[in-house]
Amino acid sequence: MMDLAATARDLGRLAEIAAVLTRYGFGDFAQRLGLAHEVKGAADLLHLGRAERVRHALEELGPTFVKLGQLLATRVDLFDAEWIAEFEKLQDRAPASDARAVRAQLVEDLGAPPEEVFAAFEAEPIAAGSVAQVHRARLADGSVVAVKVRRPGIVPTIEADLSILARLAQLAETRLPALARFRPREVVRQLTRTLRGELDLAAECRSAERVAESFRDAPHIVVPRVYWGWTGERVNVQQFIDGVPSRDLAAVDAAGLDRKRLASRGAHAMLKMVLEDGFFHADPHPGNVFYLPGERIAFIDFGMTGRLSAVRRGQLVDLLAGLVGRDVDAVVDVLADWNAPARVDAEALAAEVEAFIDRYHGAPLGTLRANAMFTDLTHLLREQSLALPPDLALVLKVCVELESTGRELDPAFDMIGEGEPFLRAAIRERRGPLALARRGWQAAGLALDVLAGMPRDLRRLVRAARSGRLQVHVDLTALEAFGRVIDGAASRLTLGVVTAALIIGSSIVMTVQGGPLLFGLPLLGLAGFLAAAVGGVWLLVSVLKSGR
Repeated sequence: MMDLAATARDLGRLAEIAAVLTRYGFGDFAQRLGLAHEVKGAADLLHLGRAERVRHALEELGPTFVKLGQLLATRVDLFDAEWIAEFEKLQDRAPASDARAVRAQLVEDLGAPPEEVFAAFEAEPIAAGSVAQVHRARLADGSVVAVKVRRPGIVPTIEADLSILARLAQLAETRLPALARFRPREVVRQLTRTLRGELDLAAECRSAERVAESFRDAPHIVVPRVYWGWTGERVNVQQFIDGVPSRDLAAVDAAGLDRKRLASRGAHAMLKMVLEDGFFHADPHPGNVFYLPGERIAFIDFGMTGRLSAVRRGQLVDLLAGLVGRDVDAVVDVLADWNAPARVDAEALAAEVEAFIDRYHGAPLGTLRANAMFTDLTHLLREQSLALPPDLALVLKVCVELESTGRELDPAFDMIGEGEPFLRAAIRERRGPLALARRGWQAAGLALDVLAGMPRDLRRLVRAARSGRLQVHVDLTALEAFGRVIDGAASRLTLGVVTAALIIGSSIVMTVQGGPLLFGLPLLGLAGFLAAAVGGVWLLVSVLKSGR
């Protein structure tokens, strides 16, 4: 019964998605995915641009799709500026949840009514997003805290949407080859990881404490304290940060804060998280950054974080070092590795990379603009139908936001100059004598393991060959679609031959005297013509539907 209910729910949601897509002028897209059988007009919305219509459709489809749009806003390697600008307009805001449902859930999670747990609790939320809402409260010792509560009943809805999106992404890659370069399945996997992480409010606090530990010797970086006694999957309690919002420059000046120092400290904090720690705040928009007296910077809301493995950081360093050192081959190798197993035109890519390097070679650091360089780099990737891995797409987006915020604070802010010491340190760590010796030792160990295991592997191979169990599998996925086309063509050809035979046979029967009659004509001949007509109509409809 549960499976039937889930299936019925998913079918209803699919119909809703198809209706929204059709309303915003994407009925053909919905049909090609098999979501809609009838396209109704959307003329009243067609005056909007394509990117704007997509943004409105995502807003109408609800929280999961809003999060999808926000994630796509980080994929500057896949979408041009017009689309990124529209995706960035998607606001993670929603009306407050039903107060009684929130209170009942808090009683379950806290073990008592919030009015008894806290010295004071504001029932009206101070902020409400699609996944959770935040209430202000006060502890017995006078500390002001933020109580973040997950929306009651939201998990089944989001899981259902994620399941549908996974199926739609698979359909999009198979039925719409033009969308393959956007890697829909990869995007949905990233969305699933991000949303499930945001649904676990305790995981957000663990991320916050991980960043706080990294900055324990940096008093100018503040991360809210977590109160674990009242924190779990559906609720967390953290220190309330009462500072100047980073978007309010007038308040920054009124508080007497040094803008230049704030820009530099913010840049250093983010660069340290990315290049040194490999774990960073992936959503440092103005609403998540506050300025405190003494030019301290507070980061809040660690629901969305990014991770860079040691291997990925090494690749990033190799890429940047290749760009700085004009090593075109090194840059091409890294980009090709990131896009494996897709075929890469190495010669065309090398030419584009060389032109990119020449464009900025020799320019004084103070004249370079990171955003312009990032724009040119992402344009290069799109021209070559390449994409960044999702974790690096987040890094690129963070760097773009970082320079934008830095220049708002200080028009002379030099993102590249701020990042140069971190890059040089990362290159030394990556290519220094100790690092090379360590990697050489690891490689030697792996080689010895392979050599030691080779006799055993050869023995197994020979044994399998002797017993007839040795099999070679060749996966020709590119031929699957071709096979379906051939199969459909063969079916139509067969039906056409049968229809022609029926027409010829029925014509002959009509000339033969005797046998049962209908309306004075041979019954068998009439039946043959009727069957031929049905087959002909089916064949015509099939050809028209195929579009070929």
